Parts: sequence; structure tokens; C-alpha cells
Amino acid sequence: MRLLTALLFSLLSLSAFAQPVRLDGNTLDGQRFSLDALRGKVVMLFFWNTDCAPCIQKMPELRANAAGWRGKPFELVLVSTDHDRAAALAYLQTLKAIDKTGPAMPALWAGDLKFTAPLVAPAAVPLTLVIDAKGAIVARHAGRIAPEAWDDVAGLLP
Repeated sequence: MRLLTALLFSLLSLSAFAQPVRLDGNTLDGQRFSLDALRGKVVMLFFWNTDCAPCIQKMPELRANAAGWRGKPFELVLVSTDHDRAAALAYLQTLKAIDKTGPAMPALWAGDLKFTAPLVAPAAVPLTLVIDAKGAIVARHAGRIAPEAWDDVAGLLP
């Protein structure tokens, strides 16, 4: 899986930010997913895995902010880089059982997806990408989600 992930992703360069991002596949619950379908919305892509303590610690913040922006043109998309699809699925099912009123958000597994440049495998997670309504990456935040990531999203929303 590590090799597959490395092949699916590549490092982001500043010159790649202006290119529209393509991401297609299935969600962990089997629904078709295409980032193209979210054009017109600000999207936060959050790359994570179940072995990443900071990733798991940030899930409540992610869900709370996504809930706070209900009704806005915003979508939070979770992309698990776990080696095992089942680990990501089990964690997210537990999370939904604990917080039944939380926002619905696409949850994806990297092994089920087709990526097109400029997306690349992060060397480490968490990695947060902010994508504007035209589909271009406008910000990249490696490590814990910084307040600036939320500022980036808020600055793009009407």
C-alpha cells in the first residue's frame, strides 16, 4: 500500500497550485465521488490515518467547523492514507455512532481513488489542502491544522 500511495500522490509545488485538482473514486461507504462535482464550493481535503494521533485528535475540530458552516458552499473531505481500508472504515463508523448529529462528509480511502497532478502522497500526515471554488489548491498546511487553514477557508466563503 505504501508504494501505491507513493505512486498516487506527488509532492505539491507552488507552481502546481493554479491547476484544477482531480480526484475520483468511491467513498468508504461505496458512493461515487468526484471532486469535480464540488466545483463552486470551497473544499478542505484532510489527509489522515488512524495511526496518526494528531489526526485523530483533530477530528472533533474538523467536524465542529464543518457543522458550523452548514448552509455555506463548503465541503470537508477526509482522505485516509491507512494501509488497510478496514481501519479507516471502522474508525469512521465509530465516530458516526458516537456523534449521530455530526455533519455528513465524504470519507475516502487513498487506495480507492484516482488522483491527477498536482495531488501527491504526503510524506507525513496530517496534511490539509484548501481548494477554491474553481478547483485550484490555494493553501497547503502540513502537520496539525493551523488556525490559518480555517482562515483560508473563511476568506474564500461568501
